[in-house]
Amino acid sequence: MNTPITSGTHHIGLTVSKLEASAQFFTSLLGWKEVRRNDEYPAIYVSDGKTMVTLWAAKEQAFVGFDRKRNVGLHHVAFQVGSESDLNTIHDRLLSHGIEIEFAPEQLGQGPARHMMCYEPSGIRVEFTWPGN
Repeated sequence: MNTPITSGTHHIGLTVSKLEASAQFFTSLLGWKEVRRNDEYPAIYVSDGKTMVTLWAAKEQAFVGFDRKRNVGLHHVAFQVGSESDLNTIHDRLLSHGIEIEFAPEQLGQGPARHMMCYEPSGIRVEFTWPGN
């Protein structure tokens, strides 16, 4: 089969330990919109207009720190930004709000693309990438 049977991402579901803080990361710091809540689960759904992220509250918290060589599961989630200026703005905004930065904006591969990596409040690695065009 040469033709993909899927057509993009519908949503990304993340289990988080700090539901409200994780939602605020997306809405307050990145300008996303809260789409809805499900208080019974509980969950908060956020979107940038193209991508939906479902944040599910962990019932029991057994967080294991990131280790790409030992842990099976999500390595990171990556979001594209429209300009190098947007990438730098995100970096500055996250720094000013105490978000842990793994690395500041830097060249990706041979460039001209640039990217940065941080940890959202529940500890999930989040990458922001500017494709350099």
